[in-house]
Amino acid sequence: MKASIAVLPGDGIGPDVVAESIKVLHAVSDRFGHEFSLKTAEIGGGSIDKYGDPLPQKTVETCNDSDAILFGAVGGPKWDDPTNNVRPEDGILAIRKSLGLFANLRPVKVYPSLINSSPLKPEFLEGVDMLVLRELTGGLYFGKPKKRWNTSRGRRGVDTLKYTEREIERILRVGFELAMGRRKKLASVDKQNVLESSRLWREIAVEVSHEYPEVELEHILVDNAAMQLIRNPANFDVIVSENTFGDILTDEASVLAGSMGMLPSASLSTLPGSNRTKKVSLYEPIHGTAPDIAGKGIANPIGSILSTAMMLRLSFGMADEADSIESAVESVLSEGYRTADISADGGDVVGTTQMGDVIAGQI
Repeated sequence: MKASIAVLPGDGIGPDVVAESIKVLHAVSDRFGHEFSLKTAEIGGGSIDKYGDPLPQKTVETCNDSDAILFGAVGGPKWDDPTNNVRPEDGILAIRKSLGLFANLRPVKVYPSLINSSPLKPEFLEGVDMLVLRELTGGLYFGKPKKRWNTSRGRRGVDTLKYTEREIERILRVGFELAMGRRKKLASVDKQNVLESSRLWREIAVEVSHEYPEVELEHILVDNAAMQLIRNPANFDVIVSENTFGDILTDEASVLAGSMGMLPSASLSTLPGSNRTKKVSLYEPIHGTAPDIAGKGIANPIGSILSTAMMLRLSFGMADEADSIESAVESVLSEGYRTADISADGGDVVGTTQMGDVIAGQI
C-alpha cells in the first residue's frame, strides 16, 4: 500500500520525537511492504521566524494533498510575549479548524511495567485504560469576541465559550460510538451548575443517549472529574468533554501513565470507518515543546510513536501494523528500557534515539 504523510515537526522537542516516529514507520514499511511518502512542512515558531506566519499556505497545501498528518509540537519562550499578534499555537489551531478536526482522541493506558513510575499508589492504577474524547474546534479557543483592550479603569480581556447544537451533538455521538466498542460507559464532562453552554451540553447528551440505550451515561462536573481521575481512574471508560476541559483533564491524566511523554492522540474530522471519501486526520503526542530539553536527546518519543500507531490504524486501516508498534512499545518497556521521564522505578535509562532504535528493532 502507498500512503502520503505530511510531517510537521514544529518546535522544541517536536523534531526530536517525530524523527523516531519516522524511524518506526520505516521499520513497518520494511516488514509489511508498504510505501510511505513523507513530505515535511513548516509550522509554528520556526515558521514565524522564516515566513512571519505560523501556518504558511504551502503547509496547508501539503496537508490537503496528504492522507494523514504527523505533527510534533509548537511554541516556546522565544515567541511567548503576550503582546505578539502572531503566536506559534495559531498554526496548529488553524490547521485543526481548516480541516474540520473536531474530535480529539486521547487514550490513557497504564502499562504494568510502568505502574511504579506514576506518583500515585499502584493500587489506584490497576486496570486503568480509558479514552478521553476532546472537542477540538469550538469553545474558548475559537469563540468570538476574543480580544484585549485598555479602558480608563485598566486593561481588560475577554474570551467567549460558545457552542452550537451541531458541534455538541456530533462530538457526543462520537463518544457514544466509541463507548459501544469498549465497555459501554460514557462520562460526559460539563459545568452545568454555572455555565449555560454546559447546560445545553447536558441536555443534548441526554437526547443523544436515547439512541444508545446500551451505553451507561454519567454526567460529571469538571471539578469532580478532575478529582475522580486521581481517586478512581479505573472507573472511567470513555470521557467526552468540551475543548478547554478536555485539554486540562488529559494533561492531568498523563500522570497516571507516568509521564506526558507517553500519551498519543488523534484528531479526526469524522468517525473512523465512516463513508466519507476524503478525510485528513492529524496525529500528535499530547505534550508540548519542552524547550529546556530540546535537542538534548533525552525526550520521550513514545507518545509520538504511539500516535503513529493510531495513524496506521485509523487513517490507513493497518491494524496489524499498528498492533506491531504497540506490542513493540510494551515489550521494550517490560524489558526495562526507560527515558528519563519514566525512570522513577529504575531500569535502563536511554536517550530519544536509543528508545526509537529499540522499538523499531522489535517491529
